[in-house]
Amino acid sequence: MSRTGHRIAWDTAPGAVVVGDFELAGGQWFPPHRHSVHQLVWSRSGVGSVRIEDSTWFLPPTLALWIPAGTVHSTGAVDPAFTRSPYFLPERCPVDWPEPTVVGVSQLLASLIDHLADFGLAAEQRLRAEAVVFDMLRPLAIVTLPLPMPSDARAAAVASALIDDPADVRTLDQWGLVVGASARTLRRLFLDGTGLSFGRWRTHARLRSVMPVLAAGLPVAAAARRAGYGSPSAFVAAFHRTVGVAPGTYFGRERT
Repeated sequence: MSRTGHRIAWDTAPGAVVVGDFELAGGQWFPPHRHSVHQLVWSRSGVGSVRIEDSTWFLPPTLALWIPAGTVHSTGAVDPAFTRSPYFLPERCPVDWPEPTVVGVSQLLASLIDHLADFGLAAEQRLRAEAVVFDMLRPLAIVTLPLPMPSDARAAAVASALIDDPADVRTLDQWGLVVGASARTLRRLFLDGTGLSFGRWRTHARLRSVMPVLAAGLPVAAAARRAGYGSPSAFVAAFHRTVGVAPGTYFGRERT
């Protein structure tokens, strides 16, 4: 089934790929669901988002996310978006990545997806285009930003406050005075409860807080201030170190 409830017509598709088109309002999310086929979540325009467990991906038109068949996920949009998602029948698809995987969307791949959205294509045309699409699906070394919440009430209070205000620069010693725990205890609670050190968790919270506005076009300097970094260069360095690429590369355009 597609996300709008319409059955994907595999019986009339000669190949491995069927493309589904969806309009999404800004902030709109589909509830968690899964497919029996692989999906490549791609926004033809706007910025799409995908949530899988504790991870969230923000996907401008230059990026797409491969979701293996059977993976529970939610899809949405940062701003109004037109998504054009190819679905891949597993038994006909040579790509079988077992984990969610980010891929780059070049102009050629975008054009091929548009081409395959035409259900009037002759079988030979469709099969030729699909073969090139399979060749174009190349994983990118981009890391998502998981943000699990600690279970202990004291650490959770710190985490919630930092999500509400990622620019808060208080140290663990200072937070300890607020929640009634030593810095050492809070450090242990974050690591035990989330699998992340406090510093790494806070970096994830800061970067995730500005991903939607960066995707919508906010300049890096403004994003850096909003996330609590002292300079745009410090923000870009943290983004590159954590995500794997600079913000301008991630979103397919350079910003100042």
